Amino acid sequence: QVQLVESGGGLVQAGGSLRLSCAASGRTFSRYAMGWFRQAPGKEREFVAAITWSALSLYYSDSVKGRFTISRDNPKNTLYLQMNSLKPEDTAVYYCAASNSYSDLVRTNEVDYWGQGTQVTVSS
Repeated sequence: QVQLVESGGGLVQAGGSLRLSCAASGRTFSRYAMGWFRQAPGKEREFVAAITWSALSLYYSDSVKGRFTISRDNPKNTLYLQMNSLKPEDTAVYYCAASNSYSDLVRTNEVDYWGQGTQVTVSS
């Protein structure tokens, strides 16, 4: 079992940057594909980015491609999301997620464990 705790959210001006972190408990973090999702007020949760256990494969939604970078540090049991060139439409609660299958995470957003979320607000 994996427990996930996000941090690093906050208020930033448009064009600014933030780096989110997701600390995972348990010894099996490196076995999971990991991802980031977000949910804006009044909208459904949407996929943002995913990374395989080895970090050899990455995948991004079109809305963040070229601006966000997902990475992981397996010895530190930590997942990251570097967010640059932030826009007001990036405002949302960001969730860390763990999945047993990278392909299912990307294709059908299948998630086995969720974090509690961290708020990101981008002002115009």
